[in-house]
Amino acid sequence: MPAAPRPRLITLTSDIGSAYAAQMKAVLAHRLLPGHVVDLAHDLRPHAVGEAAFLLRAMAGGFPPGTVHVAVVDPGVGGRRAPIAIECRDGSTLVGPDNGVLLPLAALLGRPKAYRIDPRKLERRERVGTTFDGRDLFAPTAALLAQGVRASRLGRPMRPHPYSVPTARRAPGGARGEVVHTDRFGNLVTDVPTDWVPAATSTVAVRIEGRRPRTLRLARSYEALGRGRAGLLGSSFGLLELAVSEGSASRRFHAGTGSRVDLDWSGRPARTRP
Repeated sequence: MPAAPRPRLITLTSDIGSAYAAQMKAVLAHRLLPGHVVDLAHDLRPHAVGEAAFLLRAMAGGFPPGTVHVAVVDPGVGGRRAPIAIECRDGSTLVGPDNGVLLPLAALLGRPKAYRIDPRKLERRERVGTTFDGRDLFAPTAALLAQGVRASRLGRPMRPHPYSVPTARRAPGGARGEVVHTDRFGNLVTDVPTDWVPAATSTVAVRIEGRRPRTLRLARSYEALGRGRAGLLGSSFGLLELAVSEGSASRRFHAGTGSRVDLDWSGRPARTRP
């Protein structure tokens, strides 16, 4: 007899913390052999759908084709937003709420087709309350998908709710963008691509939320900035990052995710320095 097909890999991303995530993994453990579930993060900023969408694309985009990606950042749980599964060109399927968190990753993976999950088509235990779709809807859906069930068998086609991803804009001698992620070190990752900065640039005038500009050094590493010094680096996301070496740019600049950032690398002097 031919061997049964190997279950697909499942990734889990959420803002719910380890205790709730463990309940999702308990559901999956009844259906899958050990080693098929990968935790990407469960400490995302609570309710921050936009930041989670950015991070999910960065974290999950490099996984093998056919992976099932589950994301639970869901401030509308139990409400009108739909539970969805999105099939992509490479065979991967994304599972989560229809609030935009899945869409940047779906666009990256290509040719997304979305389906509204029908709870009546899931093999699951009795639902407890209405506040934990991660355990009661998304985990059972992911288990079925990992076993080879197509998303089209679990619901009807739908058009996901539109979602706008922040996009930096070029400006004469610079760019305008915003902070899309504040990491655990307090680094402020912007949506401005690193390769927009001319190669010979050594300093950049930075204006945050319309406040007075500061001239910051463009460095290759945190060490090159010098301990306690602020500057700009090309982050591992391929985007410009405001950082303080061995410190917190978020605290230094009183800024965070969503803060507007104007950058000028034309050489015009700024009025203050860090």
